Amino acid sequence: MRTVLIIGMGGVGSVVAHKCHQVPDVFTKIVLASRRLESCKHVKAQVGNPEIDIAQVDADNTHEVVALIRKYQPQLVVNTALPYQDLSIMEACLETGVDYLDTANYEPPNEAKFEYKWQWDYHDRFKEKGIMALLGCGFDPGVTNIFAAYAKKHHFDELHYIDIMDANGGDHGQPFATNFNPEINIREITQRGKYYEAGEWKTTDPLSVHKPFDFPGVGEREMYLMYHEEMESLVQNFPEIKRIRFWMTFSEQYLTHLRVLQNVGMTSIEPVEYEGHSIVPLKFLKAVLPEPSSLGSKTKGKTCIGDMIEGTKGGQPRKYYIYNICDHEACYEEVGSQAISYTTGVPAMIGSKMLLEGLWRGQGVFNVEEFDPDPFMEDLKRYGLPWEEQFL
Repeated sequence: MRTVLIIGMGGVGSVVAHKCHQVPDVFTKIVLASRRLESCKHVKAQVGNPEIDIAQVDADNTHEVVALIRKYQPQLVVNTALPYQDLSIMEACLETGVDYLDTANYEPPNEAKFEYKWQWDYHDRFKEKGIMALLGCGFDPGVTNIFAAYAKKHHFDELHYIDIMDANGGDHGQPFATNFNPEINIREITQRGKYYEAGEWKTTDPLSVHKPFDFPGVGEREMYLMYHEEMESLVQNFPEIKRIRFWMTFSEQYLTHLRVLQNVGMTSIEPVEYEGHSIVPLKFLKAVLPEPSSLGSKTKGKTCIGDMIEGTKGGQPRKYYIYNICDHEACYEEVGSQAISYTTGVPAMIGSKMLLEGLWRGQGVFNVEEFDPDPFMEDLKRYGLPWEEQFL
């Protein structure tokens, strides 16, 4: 019996549940947990597996998570809750001696900042306990890291320049909405841009650096330089990298709405007093924006996410592009989700499968590019995220 406990039943958690259900020989027992029990009931009904157990838990409360783990005795905890809750869930895994996996690195609630340091600091404690934590096993971070590891293993002696490029060509018909948690999404894109070059990190004003790119399956889109956490681990694990950047596309309509919201203070995370209550403007904005999981039936179009890599092989320069194209409508037809949740949830299931099958093992805290990419890359094609590669 191999039991997986999935905490967080938003769009990504729902996809993970669906995809684990599709591989019953690996995931013999599935437990869904969330702050809202109704979310668990909804996902269980969608998946259509009466053997799935559901539970209510406050993921901020380590003691509650510990009690939940002790009740169900899972071999793995998959964290698809908010990044704020990474550390409380990791603490629970340490106390109970259970492996851990997530899709996004820790972010403190009161500071718009994210980096791996907080979670990397757990390495020795996980190692001493004899358990494993696998960080950032979504698409970006996650598959984008594995693309780099695959390129290094098969096509390059050294990786020198990497541009990670994420295009969402989907249209949900809403004036302004985010494709994943609005609070996390807006905090991420309103931060200063950041990239690595010539041995140091350099910063830019938010969304100030941009250029067009013709994305396969999507077409030409304007992409904007941002900071994203996979750059931090890739620089550490491939020290020969000379420059790495992350780019994401946004429509002019989206950016116009975002500028207005910023100008009137609605993206702030600093509390304000309103009619005797302290409220955080961004949390209020999240409450009035469309729920991302409600956009699946409305979204049409495709995503394209991949790595453009330059380096050397046998002393000769080489340029290589590896990417995935994902169709929003096909995702909704399969699991009732749009492609943003799908491209994050499928890799989380595959990473979980790698751990439970013993293909990826270690004691401590790891990023996905530290393991053999080949079985993961094979499963991407098997479970809904086929990839393509071009030598340029």
